[in-house]
Amino acid sequence: MILLRIVGFIVLLVLGGCFVVFLVTKDRRWLRFAAQLLRFSVIVAAVFMALYLFERLVLFV
Repeated sequence: MILLRIVGFIVLLVLGGCFVVFLVTKDRRWLRFAAQLLRFSVIVAAVFMALYLFERLVLFV
């Protein structure tokens, strides 16, 4: 779980950096990159949580 928190913090830093670079350069490529990164990180987190839930269910039985 600590690894997920560290990765989440890094993702938030990168998203913030993308937004700042967009504000400075007005290049929409940074917003697209931030959207792709957010989408990918949410999918990875959902898969990780599903595996964690599956592990708990298996251990319960």
